Amino acid sequence: HFLLKEIHEQPQAIIDTMRGRISQESGDVVLHEVDAIADRLGAVKRVTMVACGTAWHACLVGKFIIERFARIPTEVDYGSEFRYRDPLIDEETLLLIVSQSGETADTLAALQTARERGAPVAAICNVVDSSIARKSDAVIYTHAGPEISVASTKAFTTQLTALYLLGLYLGQRTGNIPPELERECIQSLVGIPSLVEQALKQEEAIAKAARLYTHASNMLYLGRGINYPIALEGALKLKEISYIHAEGYPAGEMKHGPIALIDEALPVVVLIPRDEVYGKTLSNLKEVESRGGRIIAVTDDADHELRRIAETVIEIPHTSTSLMPLLLSIPLQLLAYHVAVERGTDVDQPRNLAKSVTVE
Repeated sequence: HFLLKEIHEQPQAIIDTMRGRISQESGDVVLHEVDAIADRLGAVKRVTMVACGTAWHACLVGKFIIERFARIPTEVDYGSEFRYRDPLIDEETLLLIVSQSGETADTLAALQTARERGAPVAAICNVVDSSIARKSDAVIYTHAGPEISVASTKAFTTQLTALYLLGLYLGQRTGNIPPELERECIQSLVGIPSLVEQALKQEEAIAKAARLYTHASNMLYLGRGINYPIALEGALKLKEISYIHAEGYPAGEMKHGPIALIDEALPVVVLIPRDEVYGKTLSNLKEVESRGGRIIAVTDDADHELRRIAETVIEIPHTSTSLMPLLLSIPLQLLAYHVAVERGTDVDQPRNLAKSVTVE
């Protein structure tokens, strides 16, 4: 399948996104394409990110990254929602558009709105010379190469990489990122492709685990903080290619509704890296366990207790909190793929879906 090929191309695709964008001399992030609007960035007081589908999930992670490194308030909106709500944007708002194809109709319309209101527009695209790329003031190309499968994988992780670079770049420009944090982040980012490679080595174990969940009618995906968008993305991948209804939810919101769904028929995928909310997420897991839910835990550090309560544990390498979404995406892509293969669906061309949504 093209999908599996593209999942395995991610280490190289991430290298291609970073190529030439980290200075060997200074160790800084260099984005010449954004330098084109450098004079307008000084006036920017907030960032509005607009996208659809998987790219929207990348933006949710991007919000954490930009706010953490550049300390600029950032909001995220769907293209299809943004254009109809008379959005508050002006020349002090940077509109950041994320689109694999650069042709998404709703996102293009959002770009038009921003232009009319004098906002600077930057885009993160994969397809060179696409409509969005041509109409933006600055474009960061992800250089992921052609993505044939309808479900997006390498386009997503390269969008995350580009957003990470942009967050660091804006942090440098605003002076809001301490130099030692910047150095640490850049070093971690450079190490990511080999960690993704390691995460891909779990495929056999994930394929085996997938067989336990092929007959599920519903699945719940839980995450917290910067990893909550990855729960949304994991659920979307499963929906798209295996046709199992799945929902992503913040783990801390369990008690506000979804806990009513939990029984022995509901597999629950939990993203639980060893971070500052590990203990909180573990206590959410115990609530799932006590109600008979079947737990699939994705973690970088499985202790005895986690192994005791989870039916399946998928381990990934450790990285910094900000970069964890890149690594957590990998097992969720593989899980969706292998569940879909077991169910015999058309993995590369799922029913009713198009690669890029160019109509409204």
